[in-house]
Amino acid sequence: MTALFGKKVQKTEDARVQLQAKITNPVSMTAFFVVLIASIIIAALLDKKVSDGYIAGEVIVLNLVGVYMMFAFKIANQWEKAVVLRFGKFRGLEGPGSFWIVPVADSVAAWVDHRVNVTPFNAERTLTKDTVPVDVDAVLFWLVWDAEKAALEVTDYRAAIAWAAQTALRDILGKMMLADILVGRDAIDVELQKIIDERTTPWGITVQSVEIRDVVIPAALEDAMSRQAQAERERQARVILGESEKQIAASFAEASKEYIENPTALHLRAMNMLFEGLKQKGALVIVPSSAVETMNLGGILGTVSVASQTTAPKNN
Repeated sequence: MTALFGKKVQKTEDARVQLQAKITNPVSMTAFFVVLIASIIIAALLDKKVSDGYIAGEVIVLNLVGVYMMFAFKIANQWEKAVVLRFGKFRGLEGPGSFWIVPVADSVAAWVDHRVNVTPFNAERTLTKDTVPVDVDAVLFWLVWDAEKAALEVTDYRAAIAWAAQTALRDILGKMMLADILVGRDAIDVELQKIIDERTTPWGITVQSVEIRDVVIPAALEDAMSRQAQAERERQARVILGESEKQIAASFAEASKEYIENPTALHLRAMNMLFEGLKQKGALVIVPSSAVETMNLGGILGTVSVASQTTAPKNN
């Protein structure tokens, strides 16, 4: 919070420095020095030709013209509007481009930037509706559409926008559950934009968009949520495995009905299973005695054994 406040103070100081730097510009300074040099040259040419009083008056008049041009001639950039006051009252907006003011009587109170501005803001250790402290970082995109209101209705519209955005974010977080914050960033963005825009419209400022950058929760809670998510995934895996077992059992039940009505199909299936087992080298197949008697596998196994013994000498 202290760092954020320090940044806002720094931005305010930068704006003041920029306003002071705008008192003069390169063009007006150049005009002043040109008039000053011209007055010196004219004074040198008139020396010993006219009276000293006349020369002094000429130098003073030209210098006053140069000073007037230095402080009266202003230039506003393409994206700027200058708020001009005359004796403290609003006179009008000037710019972009060059314009003149009356020194002493007129003053430029503010240079308002009409480009899209970006303001980062955050809410540190804000309690949610279910009393969970969270840190949320966000970015605000806004622009000034009425320079007069931005300069006259609020002291420092940049700092005001930052504070308005931060308080709005805290209000929204305090009304939402942690789960809703984690999965509903888009909804938070829309609600924030609506609230901040309502607060800044009287200042001549509109909010284009708000984006949540990051949501940080306590490390202990993050670990607990991770374990909960892992347990939920394991539960879903067990449920899926159970459903698979049910489907397999149903398939076996249907197959058993087919085998009861067709013993030959059962014998062929048994022979295929036996063939698949013996096809592998070094395979050991254990067949229950009941299956051997029921399916007449004894003769089949004997035939396979004799065939194996007959094939062996030929290979040798």
